[in-house]
Amino acid sequence: MSSQFTPVDVSTARHRGRPGQWIATVAVGALAFSIAWTFVTNPTVEWPVVAQYLFFPAILQGLWVTIVLTIGAMAIGIVLGIVLAAARLSNDRLMRGVADFFVWFFRGTPTLVQLIFWYNIAIFIPRVEIGLPGMEPIFSESTNDLIYPLVAALLGLGLNEAAYMCEVIRGGLLSVANGQKEAAQSLGLSSRSTFLKITLPQAMRAIIPPTGNQVIIMLKGTSLVSVMAVADLFYSAQGIYVTTGKVIPLLIVASIWYLAMTSVLYFLQSRLEKRFGRGFNRRVVGRTKSQPKTAKPAPVTALSEGDHP
Repeated sequence: MSSQFTPVDVSTARHRGRPGQWIATVAVGALAFSIAWTFVTNPTVEWPVVAQYLFFPAILQGLWVTIVLTIGAMAIGIVLGIVLAAARLSNDRLMRGVADFFVWFFRGTPTLVQLIFWYNIAIFIPRVEIGLPGMEPIFSESTNDLIYPLVAALLGLGLNEAAYMCEVIRGGLLSVANGQKEAAQSLGLSSRSTFLKITLPQAMRAIIPPTGNQVIIMLKGTSLVSVMAVADLFYSAQGIYVTTGKVIPLLIVASIWYLAMTSVLYFLQSRLEKRFGRGFNRRVVGRTKSQPKTAKPAPVTALSEGDHP
């Protein structure tokens, strides 16, 4: 004997609010507002001083140096990271071993230590000479003349970033299933076409998010070069507040510019993710124009095991 159930219309079902969520939302909102109000009304902030130095020439010059360092170091990191990733994925043991050592060393030592090492590289190598052993060098130059502070900063940041980008790129390439490559080759595509048209577009979906994260980390990490007297944004703000004694306002000025630059990077990253994520992202199918707004789906009826539609 089969049992009958009353049909239930779930087309108008709505998520039921929970009092605990409302209380948590109000509490978090009140806390955030109180912190923001305390920050805005705190007299030590000195907002007029912030406005005075926000577009100060030294600050803008330091901002430009920060952008140059970020772009240059990331360019070194990405290009060298591609080479290292290819070496780590190759079958050549020597190339794979050298790449493994590079990644192990530069990921295992602090970035600040690497920067200071490059800044003092002249102690280790006083002159850079190129030539054959036992003969006069073709090229000879003082290391201090070749590797001045800005170049040392680019080398320190770029080589360190290459170790991380190697793993990002390698992980993205490994995320593409081998079946995709085999299917492309079965259609007659060359190895180059398979990589450019099949492997790389799919790998970019996994490469872009961590790469965007690395760019933002690099942007903020350029502040480390202040120990090398490179006049980046933080060093410029530091030089001003040492002279004027306006520590908090100048730190806020630097923070505003860092937040502005990271906001631009967030936007660009989201656009790239949408660009390479087309066809893979979930999307909600809306109501078609031909379907009347008042139309409701048929009620769902529960049937027992003995019933048949």
